[in-house]
Amino acid sequence: MTKFSAALIVAAILAATACVRNPYAATNKVYRQQAKALARQIQVQPAQPTDSLPAVPYWVGTVNFNLRKPNYVIIHHTAQSSTAQTLKTFTLVKPQVSAHYVIGRDGQTYHMLSDYLRAWHGGVARWGGITDINSVSIGIELDNNGTEPFQEAQVVSLLKVLAALKRTYNIPATNFIGHGDIAPTRKSDPSALFPWQKLAQRGFGLWYDTTVLTDTTAAPFATDSLGQFLPGLTPREALRIIGYDTQDLPAATKAFKRHFVPTDPSPLLTETDRRILYNIYRKYL
Repeated sequence: MTKFSAALIVAAILAATACVRNPYAATNKVYRQQAKALARQIQVQPAQPTDSLPAVPYWVGTVNFNLRKPNYVIIHHTAQSSTAQTLKTFTLVKPQVSAHYVIGRDGQTYHMLSDYLRAWHGGVARWGGITDINSVSIGIELDNNGTEPFQEAQVVSLLKVLAALKRTYNIPATNFIGHGDIAPTRKSDPSALFPWQKLAQRGFGLWYDTTVLTDTTAAPFATDSLGQFLPGLTPREALRIIGYDTQDLPAATKAFKRHFVPTDPSPLLTETDRRILYNIYRKYL
């Protein structure tokens, strides 16, 4: 092949790529319009909080500020049939849902919203004392219907995104969690098939020490002879300290086990489960 022929082929490929019509051109325009509106909003001089406060002679704007940054990453599965379906859902007004990233089964990654903006992905949720998860987090949706294994290419892309987020925003390992962790009564994503242990080995989330699986020592939770929990350190308290909302204890327990003991969907804690829970609890102290 001559250099001229090669140049023609490259030019043809570039021309074909340039001619690909973006089916989301219209909603991308809406994105830009809304971003500009937000930019105008934050440029407005702050008003006096209330007229009943004493008047000040002049406004003073601080010179020390920047944008808020995310400190949590919430991982979801889409519960839909394809990436295209999810992209469509996130560009419709009526569903009122979105995420920062959508990662397809083939690893293709769509960065749908600036990390500094607030996506609508967490819904009614709680983690520790945080009740507005959307304001402090990045939402990542994985194209998966909730009953299938997560694809290797997808997990590889996810790990790359997580590494960039952790490096850019200095997000602690403990703050990579799932939607089902923050909303145990409503959500189960990502499913029990999600490879949390693999993520933890790369520094995204925590995992228990495998020695607890062969340890015969009972977890030091307070119980009486009938197995009823007494005041002191209990599984409920350990779950609460980790971050789970324990108002519905069975739901919180199932969420914990879906994350750390995915082979057993029951809300009951075996002695091994208790050892795992205690081991994770110790890592959060």
